[in-house]
Amino acid sequence: MTQRSRPRLTAEEKEELWSRWRAGESLSNIGRALGRRPGAIHRQVAANGGFAPAPRSRSPRVLSATEREEISRGLAEGVALRLIARRLGRSPSTVSREVARHGGRERYRAARADARAWSSALRAKSCKLAAQPRLCALVAGKLAEDWSPQQISAWLALTYPGEQALQVSTETIYRSLFVQARGVLRKELTAHLRTQRTMRHARSATRKGQGRGGIVDAVSIRERPAEAEDRAVPGHWEGDLVAGSANSHVATLVERQTRYLMLIKLAGKDTATVVAALSAGVGALPEQLKASLTWDRGLEMADHKRFTLATDVAVYFCDPRSPWQRGTNENTNGLLRQYLPKGADLSVHTQADLDAIAARLNTRPRKTLEYQTPSDRLSSIVASTA
Repeated sequence: MTQRSRPRLTAEEKEELWSRWRAGESLSNIGRALGRRPGAIHRQVAANGGFAPAPRSRSPRVLSATEREEISRGLAEGVALRLIARRLGRSPSTVSREVARHGGRERYRAARADARAWSSALRAKSCKLAAQPRLCALVAGKLAEDWSPQQISAWLALTYPGEQALQVSTETIYRSLFVQARGVLRKELTAHLRTQRTMRHARSATRKGQGRGGIVDAVSIRERPAEAEDRAVPGHWEGDLVAGSANSHVATLVERQTRYLMLIKLAGKDTATVVAALSAGVGALPEQLKASLTWDRGLEMADHKRFTLATDVAVYFCDPRSPWQRGTNENTNGLLRQYLPKGADLSVHTQADLDAIAARLNTRPRKTLEYQTPSDRLSSIVASTA
């Protein structure tokens, strides 16, 4: 199950990525725009805690590439460092340190010196919470009490007026939580945030057109036909998404009567991607196996009407926070974790890999099927109704 690695994002691609993220686009949408997997986009965004890196620029105080070229030419001509410094309008000590830092007179090269200087300038800036232990302790204590960063910032301003060392902005707290490279606040404290997010989203983020928000015209599971409830006839399915690392997901579909499992590879979690993949998978089934699909309240099925239009399969939604209403699917997902463990990157699996994993479960004898296999049960149903 090897997969060719894609080249790293170019500077232009990174700029477009962060521009789209600030505009509130989903990881899946950004991935499609850049021709990348959502997992690759997720890793890039998560590494920065959801904060777009500040544009880089050179300080006028540091040597420019042109000045380094002049130093290199002067060294090649055997000119004294003091004279080179005079030509550049720099102090002799600046030129002396530059040459010594990058190989000395004999090995100094302008391009290499400039690249090394640009790279070393990436050092992280000092964080206020790291420099002020008392402030850090106060913030961590309030986060542990489920206070929001905004509440903490306002409380500090009211409680310690005039003490600048004990003031901190809301954004600095979020950065210290989400950008773990800072090593200031424990990652576990994110669990105390109301949203329990691990990345910062732009204030201007919009969810319009991304299949988020409420599910329009959702039909309750209570309206599902009785034949589906008592497993009297085949063709009634339960579905869900299994999540992995790097924002990777696989759709699982289990037929209620036979416990037959289908796994469907997904390129993203947005409703357009999920519905298109499910429509293709379910659409290939025999007609006698296309009756209904029961899903939880996940917003990946917000466009359920398009799925029904494409497959002629009715969709029913469980009550909120009621996973037992899809008990067959929940149980199968538990068995599936033997092959798709939690924390694994599921995007490395091809559809052929997933088909092979599903076949393993479908050819296991099941006690609930009187030790027949799901594949045998399904084959007999298809044969009898052909």
